[in-house]
Amino acid sequence: MPQQTKTKEITLLFSTFIIAICGLVYELLESTISSYLLGDSIYHFSLIIGLFMSSMGIGAWLSRFINTRLERAFILLQMSIALIGGFCAFLLFYAFAYIQNYQAFLYLITISLGSMLGIEIPLIIRILKESFSLKSNISNVFTLDYIGALFAALLFPMVLVPQLGLMQTSFLFGLLNLFVGILAWSIFRHLLGIKYLIAMIAIAITLIMGFIQSNQLIDIIEKKLYQHNIIYSEQTPYQKIIVTAQKGRIQFYINGAIQFDSIDEYRYHESLVHPVMNIAQKHEEVLIIGGGDGMALREVLKYESVEKVTLVDLDPSITKLFKDNPLLSQLNNHAYQNNKVTVLNKDAWKFIEQSTQLYDVIITDLPDPNNLSLSRLYSQTFYKLLKSHLSHTGAIVTQSTSPIFSKKAFWSINKTFEAVGLYTLPYHTYIPSFGEWGFNIASHIPIKLRAIHPKIKLHYLNDKVIQNMQHFPPDIDKVYVESNHISTHKLIYYYEKGWQEWYDR
Repeated sequence: MPQQTKTKEITLLFSTFIIAICGLVYELLESTISSYLLGDSIYHFSLIIGLFMSSMGIGAWLSRFINTRLERAFILLQMSIALIGGFCAFLLFYAFAYIQNYQAFLYLITISLGSMLGIEIPLIIRILKESFSLKSNISNVFTLDYIGALFAALLFPMVLVPQLGLMQTSFLFGLLNLFVGILAWSIFRHLLGIKYLIAMIAIAITLIMGFIQSNQLIDIIEKKLYQHNIIYSEQTPYQKIIVTAQKGRIQFYINGAIQFDSIDEYRYHESLVHPVMNIAQKHEEVLIIGGGDGMALREVLKYESVEKVTLVDLDPSITKLFKDNPLLSQLNNHAYQNNKVTVLNKDAWKFIEQSTQLYDVIITDLPDPNNLSLSRLYSQTFYKLLKSHLSHTGAIVTQSTSPIFSKKAFWSINKTFEAVGLYTLPYHTYIPSFGEWGFNIASHIPIKLRAIHPKIKLHYLNDKVIQNMQHFPPDIDKVYVESNHISTHKLIYYYEKGWQEWYDR
């Protein structure tokens, strides 16, 4: 076999591997951005992957109409994919922030990339037909294609998102597609001429500038998305966290959803913590799941009877931020400096499975159940684990989304506690940043609220407010719902349907 032919084979097979990685990364990028901006991760991952794969099928069909100059077509494809794929994250964020026609851009980019990527594999097989039999040709190409997809699936969550973020990842893989084009040009340059190389160098310079300026581009877009000045922004391995500030008012966001506003956060955290502390007969051992901002911790530490608080939050970036940042640690009254507090950055499910401790109070201060990883922490299975670690006279509380915006989701959480054999107390209150918001308390024994301890100084709660919180008017009163199982995740359906009805009005 001539050396030139062997070089062509190796180059094109290696290109197949790179193309497969780029293709899956683009799918994951679009799905992740859509989930970040619009929520509903299941819907968007399913939609993007389905649309992308269908478009690849269309591209494979279209490839039959390319009858001549296959090498030229292959390089033009790499240039086009490099530009669209490289700029896809920027275009989607920009469309969401400035044009307010995000979904049109999403579908256009997905169909364009999918169709072009679908053309590539048939082209490579046809270019290689002189070197291998059809059987070996198809086997080699698809083997490398599937291996590349696996490599991308591992690389994206473990390296790319935590280390580069979404914008830089997009530009980087545009450059990788362009690298494939340059490799192809190097073996077919006698057929193509210098003009294609010049065009690819110009595209490469554009993508490199985009990669270098990614942080500035993100800052411009995020300033449009958030009402106040951004004082802190970080893409952690688990989520995107943003802190904004304006005239002493601080807001904290996770994946674009507000977690608290300093102007009224006391209403939420007092409502979360003090009723359950009121019900539990002892407070010696307290467990907080989530609540990495330390606000619930601040409220717990107001009780002298507390001997130890264990706070379990998955993301160390959040607990570190609210411990070390002077402005933010002031909000939680420097709760992380208290020697009663132990912080564990690990998955709550794994922690509670491995724990042998009984707790007098368990507080779950988690984001709304809008995806599978969160919904499982509102499931019967997880609540059974919590129940097994709750002392006989202890109590559990969880934030339970809005009984106005997602009534069935709220009552499904209540039903899930009941389904594991616990007594429950649902209640709700008004928080300006969130609207009407709900909570559920659960215990082994019938629940009875007592008067708030007179030494506990609060801004919002008093005995009368607590009594009023337990009354539900007809429009948010109890309805028939199913409990939440990890096999069905009915809670996600209730949650998304409820919020969607209000969002579409």
